Amino acid sequence: MLVPGGNAWNCPIGNVTFEPGCRNNWHRHPGGQILLVTSGRGWYQEEGKMARELHPGDVVTIPADVKHWHGAARDTEMSHISIETNCQAGPAQWLEPVDEAFYQALK
Repeated sequence: MLVPGGNAWNCPIGNVTFEPGCRNNWHRHPGGQILLVTSGRGWYQEEGKMARELHPGDVVTIPADVKHWHGAARDTEMSHISIETNCQAGPAQWLEPVDEAFYQALK
């Protein structure tokens, strides 16, 4: 964590690195989230939409309660700065894993 959660800042910020092939489960942030991609290559997907390839310099703004996942590509790491917005709305809700066959089919 670069900036811890809590009432003082109301905006936890983390530096997250995914190893090749690593991704998180589907999840939601009640207050939203911003991702700032800093290195590598990866993926971001919102429920019901196509996966978006991510590269350094990409910014992803995720509205409150939008179900999504993000992580590295199969063959390279990916790092991003994660900013949880409006965290007074509540913690992330972690859901089911990303379908393995779907993930493996991403180019």
